[in-house]
Amino acid sequence: MSSPTFGGFPEAALDFYDDLELDNTRSFWLAHKQQYDDAVRAPMLALTAALEPEFGAAKVFRPYRDVRFRTDKTPYKTHQGAFVAAGPSCGWYVQVSARGVNVGGGFYRADAPHLARFRAYAADPDTGPLLEEMLADLQADGWSLGGDRLKTSPRGYSGDHPRIGLLRHRSVTLNRDYGFEPTTIGVPALLDDVRRDWQALRPLVETLAEVLEDPFAPDVD
Repeated sequence: MSSPTFGGFPEAALDFYDDLELDNTRSFWLAHKQQYDDAVRAPMLALTAALEPEFGAAKVFRPYRDVRFRTDKTPYKTHQGAFVAAGPSCGWYVQVSARGVNVGGGFYRADAPHLARFRAYAADPDTGPLLEEMLADLQADGWSLGGDRLKTSPRGYSGDHPRIGLLRHRSVTLNRDYGFEPTTIGVPALLDDVRRDWQALRPLVETLAEVLEDPFAPDVD
């Protein structure tokens, strides 16, 4: 059986998350679950299915929050995300929320050995400048650089290192925001936009995936 055709995210998806932010309760969820299924989950499944032949199968995240160790006990996420993995916590991302659609990619977290590999690559005088140039080119094309960063220099690296800003990253993400206008995100052409964006991120994503998986790169004690 063929997958449903992606037609965009309807305004009902944004309305659902607007209301959920005000009433994040099980009673609201049960009363509006059909709206979530039809306006949020079904379009996300159709979008990721259309992208799968080129990028791989996506994980469409569960809508429930893990509140076991959190002070915020609201039970439901206020966005719907999907992720295609290219390596350890590294790949492409898309989400819809009350603020609209956001597209991104990069590596989202790393354990100590993987982070050491990334920093060794970024610090290297041959590979580091190439990575820095790749990130600069993407930012010049409208992408926003994000990720978790240390406020101080990582252990083993001097504060005057030429790429100290990059070395402070504990994750590296690039994001593009499409907003919430129906003419932008509520149309089938959004599929082409996401595909084009993921294609633009492919060199970075695949480089990071190779770096994080490199068995010969330096490790940490």
